[in-house]
Amino acid sequence: MSGVEIGTAAIVALIGLIWIGMPIGVGMLLVSFAGVAAIRNEGVALRMAGAVANDALREYLFAVVPLFVLMGLLVTISGVGKDTFDVFQQALRRLRAGLGVATVFANAVFAAITGVSIASASVFSRVAVPEMTRHGYTKTFATGVVAGSSVLGMLIPPSLLMIVYAVLAEESVGRMFLAGILPGLLLAGVFSVTIFLLATFRPGFVFAGGADTAADERLGAGRIVAKSVPIVVLVVLVLGGLYGGFLNPTEAGAVGALGALVIALARRALGWGSFWRLLVETGQITVAVLFLIMAATFFSRMLAMSGLPAALADVLLSGPLGPYGFLIVFLLVVILLGCIIDSISIMLILLPIALPVVQAAGFDLVWFGVLTVVAVEIGLLTPPFGLSVYTIKSAMNDPDLSVGEIFRGALPFVAAMVLTLGVLIAFPAIATWLAYP
Repeated sequence: MSGVEIGTAAIVALIGLIWIGMPIGVGMLLVSFAGVAAIRNEGVALRMAGAVANDALREYLFAVVPLFVLMGLLVTISGVGKDTFDVFQQALRRLRAGLGVATVFANAVFAAITGVSIASASVFSRVAVPEMTRHGYTKTFATGVVAGSSVLGMLIPPSLLMIVYAVLAEESVGRMFLAGILPGLLLAGVFSVTIFLLATFRPGFVFAGGADTAADERLGAGRIVAKSVPIVVLVVLVLGGLYGGFLNPTEAGAVGALGALVIALARRALGWGSFWRLLVETGQITVAVLFLIMAATFFSRMLAMSGLPAALADVLLSGPLGPYGFLIVFLLVVILLGCIIDSISIMLILLPIALPVVQAAGFDLVWFGVLTVVAVEIGLLTPPFGLSVYTIKSAMNDPDLSVGEIFRGALPFVAAMVLTLGVLIAFPAIATWLAYP
């Protein structure tokens, strides 16, 4: 067999292993080892496996993963998410469907602190959905808003998916973070317009026959300031230090985690037992992510050795598809895979194959990364996998709320994300303007 045939067989074998339920990382390691052994021999495969384990994980950059994960968990337990929602609820209370818009922007700010979509979905399903239903919104709409806006956590920096992409594409993490700001704000704006249009033209979908009474409730100036201070402090510490050039991404993660710890302790939200559980959970999440990155690095090297990416680039870019045809096909595959597997796994499987083609096509890797993250995040809202949807269902623990209702509520936001994806393709500068000052 030629190298290209072995690379193709490895991809087919990986898909088959995932289909029968094997963990993604384990499957990648197995097919990568077998692929290198078939192309060269078992000795080379063993040496490459050892080199990958050393090279892929020894980077100082990877310290950013546990730090941002820990910061997200501390922020979640300290109640900062509820405070963020309360502040935006007060600010937007007189706007039509203002609670929905408040949820979107509160999620955007929360994303700038945590960087994890699932954390946003879990927090705001408990905070925003009860408030919205109390003020006359339908459960379908309320849960759909939370599911839709939770995806901002993987686009607005700091973002775990941006870190994973930067590692795989050998791009700067700081540059990827900068690239996510304007697209994230654009997506939040498109979500807000979607909510306003639904409230205007489909009021039955938004309101459960009752009036929005949020405008009647006011918070005192002192309470608003008290709720705002922790949010502002964390955003300034993390994003101010990062974009002001005072901190690199790892240092920003450390400062943010320390700030979140101080807030949690000051609010008496953290005991020794709960702190230990957070540390254990942080370790579990970090090890899972780093193991997947190691497996993906081995997979990428095996594919490069096989020559398959270069052959694909020749076929796809010189054929009738062309560069933009390849881009559309890639994004469609990402969205379809999002229906069945999780976000990080999609990137780890597809990017080693796609990135050489992207470079041959002359696309900007930062812009392509933003498009990939948006497309991957659509999968969080689409059946049957829809991880954000199932997170909300689990967090709500409401027997009267079906998963189908949440998917229906999220559907307008899927359309909004597809529209945003089209705008980013048409206007690449939205993603690259801040990344290349």
